[in-house]
Amino acid sequence: MKINFLKSSEKKKLVKQLDDLYGLKKLHYLLLETGKGKIRGFSGSLMKEQLRELAEIARVEIIGLYLMRKEKNGDLRLSLDGSGIFNFKKNVVEISDEEMEMWMKGFDLDLKTDYGMKIVRHNCDFLGSGKSNEEKLIGFIPKERRIR
Repeated sequence: MKINFLKSSEKKKLVKQLDDLYGLKKLHYLLLETGKGKIRGFSGSLMKEQLRELAEIARVEIIGLYLMRKEKNGDLRLSLDGSGIFNFKKNVVEISDEEMEMWMKGFDLDLKTDYGMKIVRHNCDFLGSGKSNEEKLIGFIPKERRIR
């Protein structure tokens, strides 16, 4: 699998987009783009060349933390793990206990919010991201991470 290290200019553009969307000012990670627009963050001590060599002998998905995906329409869809490691300031939707249970089971929520991408929070826990169509909050909880 091919990995692409984001250049400084690409990272700045990505951080600007994250700042506009969520109020996130910095990313202290080496950013890699893997298949299907997935952005991973790596904070280890390996050099880029060593990571490239590792990618040739192992699955790229094990390098770094899956942070987000670049959607075809330009949206940044934060992963469940990616949504939990940053301190977001904007577009955060607080949900109740009942809504949290439904969300983690993979159901969309009937929430009236502004159109666009949102970060979902329950108390102090961030529970991934969703997209609001102003009437519903559409969830992106992966099937393998849902509550049964």
